[in-house]
Amino acid sequence: MTEILMPKATAVWLVENTSLTFEQIADFCGLHPLEVRGIADGDVARDIRGADPIVNGQLTREELEKAQNDSNYRMKAVVSRHAELLKPAKKAPKYTPVSRRQDRPDAIMWFVRNHPEVPDAQIAKLLGTTKATIESVRNRTHWNSANIKPVDPVTLGLVGQLQLDEVIRKAADKKAKEDAKNGVLQPIEPAAEEAPAPSFEEEETDRFADGEPTAESVFGSRD
Repeated sequence: MTEILMPKATAVWLVENTSLTFEQIADFCGLHPLEVRGIADGDVARDIRGADPIVNGQLTREELEKAQNDSNYRMKAVVSRHAELLKPAKKAPKYTPVSRRQDRPDAIMWFVRNHPEVPDAQIAKLLGTTKATIESVRNRTHWNSANIKPVDPVTLGLVGQLQLDEVIRKAADKKAKEDAKNGVLQPIEPAAEEAPAPSFEEEETDRFADGEPTAESVFGSRD
C-alpha cells in the first residue's frame, strides 16, 4: 500500500461515489474497515469534504474500475509528486569544519570538567562527535590526551551561547529531579541562635529585696 494524501477525505469520496467495499477503501486509504464504516454511517469525518483521488493523480480510472468489478481486488495508488514534496526533510547531521575538528576534544574536556551532569548523548549531538571520542577524552585514552585542555565550546565557535545555556539548564533540572526522587537532599545550614534578651527583673528584685523602696534608697543619703 502506498501512502496517500488526505486519506480520510479520499475515503469520504470513495464511500460517496463508488461501490467499493469497506475493506477495499480501508486498504487503499490506510484506514481500519470500521473507520470506513463509520464514515459511511456519518459518525466519522462528518465535516470532511471528499477528495477525488483520480483528480488528485493518486488513482487511475482503470484501477478503480477493476476494484469495482472484483471485491477481492486491492487498488494500487499512483505515487504523487506532491507527496514527495510534503515529506518532512530529515535534519542534516551537524557538520564541523575540518579546521575546527581538532578543537572538539578541548570542548569535550570542558564539559567533563565543568558540567558532568550533561549526558554523553547530548554532548555528542551538540558538538557533532561520538560517544567513543567522549569516553576516550574522559578516560585519558585519546591519542592526543597530552595536548587536550578544557576550553569553552562557545569560545571555540562550536556552539552558540544560548544553545549551550539551554543544554546545561535542562541537564541541571533533570539531575535535580533525579536527586529529589532518590532522596538526595541539599544540606540546610542551621539557623543562628538568638541571644537572650537582657532581664532587669532579677536586678530590680535584688535591689529592693529588703522591702519597699524609700527616698534614701533611691536618691541616696545627703551625708
